[in-house]
Amino acid sequence: MAIAAELIDRFARELDRRVAPDARLGLAVSGGADSLAMLLLSAETRPGSICVATVDHKLRPESAEEARFVAGVCAGLDIPHQILEVQWARKPDAGLQERARNQRYRLLGEWAKGCGAAALLTAHHADDQAETFVMRLNRGAGIKGLAAMRPVAPVPGSRGEGLNLIRPLLGWRRSELEEVCRSVGLEPVADPSNRDEQFERIRVRRALAEMAWLDPLAISRSAANLASADAALHWATTQAWEQRVTTNDEDIQFDPAGLPEEILWRFARRAVLQLATEGEGVDLRGRELDQLLPLLRSGKRATLRGVLCNGGKTWRFIPAPNRTRRTRNSR
Repeated sequence: MAIAAELIDRFARELDRRVAPDARLGLAVSGGADSLAMLLLSAETRPGSICVATVDHKLRPESAEEARFVAGVCAGLDIPHQILEVQWARKPDAGLQERARNQRYRLLGEWAKGCGAAALLTAHHADDQAETFVMRLNRGAGIKGLAAMRPVAPVPGSRGEGLNLIRPLLGWRRSELEEVCRSVGLEPVADPSNRDEQFERIRVRRALAEMAWLDPLAISRSAANLASADAALHWATTQAWEQRVTTNDEDIQFDPAGLPEEILWRFARRAVLQLATEGEGVDLRGRELDQLLPLLRSGKRATLRGVLCNGGKTWRFIPAPNRTRRTRNSR
């Protein structure tokens, strides 16, 4: 058996939209059906242009064997592969998935740049996108959050700076990727954490599976539409910033009168990130700004990320007293 030609062509078209046909690509492959399918499709469409890494988080006894399994698959395809091991000073007791994700992208960003990759590919698909959308919807996210995962985005973390993260499978269902693996007789790794309902994503995954009337592909399209709206608002914010904001290295001021709430939200985010002395490189959470804006509208002040934010007729942002900025954040 072999992968159907129409699936290979479909993947090639999506990948060619996102990254140059002659680019060297780094693939993050865990051994699950989604990432194995991405590996197989990439091997068909970009032969000789891909390298693969598997992150061993060292959180489960089976993880080392799973990484070696991927290495074996790559050896059979004559594709270079590297195992990246997380070295925990102390294994996390809380926030496990977020901390593991941070470590994963740190290692993958370093590795991809080291192997000369023009982009890092991950196997997030439409079902993942639907889960992310629902989780953020349940937290009251705005447009930026509900846009969920983007097809092209910077690799999270400073070590991947200048490197794009490509998600070529956002229009594919999990079942389709499982079929790709079956078509070549490849048995994917079964990660037990994918059944552990202590994790929010797994609870949402089960709930979505029980609601057959909800279409993950339609949810994924809605997320893409919101990403387009977010890009338009970013453009509008930039135009308004150039007209309304007075800024230098240590002082940002603007008149908020008449500005829509969404633009004010984005102005405040940009001002804080530009002057931040704490948490640099980490985006603001929506709840941080949701708490800040009512204070500024009422003429009060607050400190956020080492930035003193003053409300009133003119909103002014300056580094808080006794805070020294190490480097300027140019966002």
